[in-house]
Amino acid sequence: KKKRLIALLVFSLLQDAIVPYIPTLIDQLTQKLLLVSKNPSKPHFNHYLFESLCLSIRITCKANPSTVGSFEEALFPVFTEILQNDVQEFVPYVFQVMSLLLEIHSDSIPSSYMALFPHLLQPALWERAGNIPPLVRLLQAYLEKGAPTIASSAADKIPGLLGVFQKLIASKANDHQGFYLLNSIIEHMPPESIMQYRKQIFILLFQRLQSSKTTKFIKSFLVFINLFGVKYGAIALQEIFDSIQPKMFGMVLEKIIIPDVQKVSGPVEKKICAVGITKILTECPAMMDTEYTKLWTPLLQALIGFFELPEDDSTPDDEHFIDIEDTPGYQTAFSQLAFAGKKEHDPIGDSMGNPKILLAQSLHKLSTACPGRVPSMLSSSLNADALQFLQGYLLAASVQLV
Repeated sequence: KKKRLIALLVFSLLQDAIVPYIPTLIDQLTQKLLLVSKNPSKPHFNHYLFESLCLSIRITCKANPSTVGSFEEALFPVFTEILQNDVQEFVPYVFQVMSLLLEIHSDSIPSSYMALFPHLLQPALWERAGNIPPLVRLLQAYLEKGAPTIASSAADKIPGLLGVFQKLIASKANDHQGFYLLNSIIEHMPPESIMQYRKQIFILLFQRLQSSKTTKFIKSFLVFINLFGVKYGAIALQEIFDSIQPKMFGMVLEKIIIPDVQKVSGPVEKKICAVGITKILTECPAMMDTEYTKLWTPLLQALIGFFELPEDDSTPDDEHFIDIEDTPGYQTAFSQLAFAGKKEHDPIGDSMGNPKILLAQSLHKLSTACPGRVPSMLSSSLNADALQFLQGYLLAASVQLV
């Protein structure tokens, strides 16, 4: 075990200096991989073998991204054999290495990946807990690099993806993985390709909310609905809720967004929620001239609290126990490869700037569209601390309300 770790450290330390020797090393590693796949009886050796592959890919492709094709040429035949023979110990590793390779591509998805895509949606693959995290990541890489290709190549691919999402969100153990996949679908798929499925997606989420609401699910749900609002607009979000049931948008604001947004954690997740709520406050006419208007100030108050108060990390006592259906018998565990690690993806990026400044600018724009309304709503029901924080945002943004 020490020798394998030392070899990996040498790889890591040498970095660019090892590039000229990579073709020989890959040939040796591939042969070794093919050999041990026949009898994968040494888990530590296997893990370090895949780590070495990932490190070789990272070092070489950092120096020259076009060499990714050479790795695919060498590895795909072995990967195909592993997948066809269903070598359970190796399948999660193969998905991680494939994700790493696909994420290096700068433009479209190569045909070799598209040929494999339908097989990744097979229900049997998703029955094993160890396959789920790397498979979700691999599907996310497909969506990031080739959503238009997926949308145009065959009509059954989107229902297949949504079928995977439906299976994952039904599980308390894997629902967050279902949201990772759903968020990628919303972010990357051409809007017209998923238009017909959008209402059904929300209905499925509400069914899960009614049957078994957990803190983890609520946090993921909040990120999703705000990402949807950022992508498609606050009006589309309000309309889709109200098309499921009249006045449902108000119920979601009152029962979920306002009381629970403080639970959301993670810088990217917090940014998505901040931008999404800002859009609901300032770009949704129903918030200004319907029965939803009474929720405008409480929503703004919740957003300012979201910016300024500590995160609510409490968990109800009954959520400390995992349901028996989510603890199946022994299955190959998922082992994360350190050198296959993925950068955290920010679907908003820098386009929206500082969320506090964005809120101030958006409120300024809203107040100029309906003079007098915003200041009167603030003075009548926003608490003093929140008002003081808001005045600080307006000052920092060099704008004022009219």
